[in-house]
Amino acid sequence: MPYKRKDSPIWWVSFIGPSGQRVRRSTETTNRKEADALEAKWKLEAYRVKQWDEEPTRTFEELAVPYLKESVHRHLRSAEKYRKYMKQLRKSFAGTVMNTLRPADVRAHVARRREEGMSNATINRELEVLSCAINYANREWEWELPNPVRGRKLKEPEGRMRWITRAEAVALIAAAESEPRAPHLADFIRLALNTGCRSGELLGLEWRRVDLNEALVHLEGRHTKSGKRRSIPLNRAASVALVNRAGFRAHYCPASPWVFCNEQGERIANVQTSFTTARKRAGIEDFRIHDMRHTCAAWLVSSGVPLPEVRDLLGSQHGQDHRALRASRAG
Repeated sequence: MPYKRKDSPIWWVSFIGPSGQRVRRSTETTNRKEADALEAKWKLEAYRVKQWDEEPTRTFEELAVPYLKESVHRHLRSAEKYRKYMKQLRKSFAGTVMNTLRPADVRAHVARRREEGMSNATINRELEVLSCAINYANREWEWELPNPVRGRKLKEPEGRMRWITRAEAVALIAAAESEPRAPHLADFIRLALNTGCRSGELLGLEWRRVDLNEALVHLEGRHTKSGKRRSIPLNRAASVALVNRAGFRAHYCPASPWVFCNEQGERIANVQTSFTTARKRAGIEDFRIHDMRHTCAAWLVSSGVPLPEVRDLLGSQHGQDHRALRASRAG
């Protein structure tokens, strides 16, 4: 019989599983009738597994909903992307019994997304989420689902590579300093160009992870795209930027934990608009925030820093960042 915990409105069920151990599962619903139905379904599946060694059927929804919750919890920085990709997958696979998922089903999703004008890169990200969900369910929940997504990655173009010269960087910072509504922008650009940090890593940077005495910034795994912690050395320009931010904080909001905050101490979530304005004022074309990361890599390589060291410093994994490093060395 479903029951509720004191700290939650969600119904839970408890029964003896095929192995003889007690199973406790959340129904993820506050509706009693739905909870009763789920309990009956799970008990029937457990009986079939025990009596006939039958693998229970798993629908797309049974896979997607709990996996999405798990992935969002583990990858907070990519939560919105995971939701977006899963929404598109649902349009193709809603109601599908995943035990019988076929290559033809995967090809149908690819064909639909191509007809909608989506790039191979976008389709690949969606397929990666589906493949990861299947692998996660098989590994963590002991399901036995086929994975026809494996080995079906579409070819992606090399993509754009863009970095700026040091003279252009000076012009960009000068333009940023004249942005009255974004007093943080110039320091953001200085740090991005001189540390190679991603925008999210900088905007989420807290003072407790800044060590000005040792000239280091420490990034924890939950703040990085790779999920791995790393420490970044600060050169003079990066240190100056942080000293500027410390002065701003001391004057307006001494209690704020954020390096990039407004006068109320609230974290700045986005610099896209002010960055675009400064870029145009500096006369720099076709240059994005993420290109400052490529610029940092190019400057390091041109200064003679070995590629493996640059990869470690930037926390690069594969793909575009590695292509940027190779291109900058060739240039």
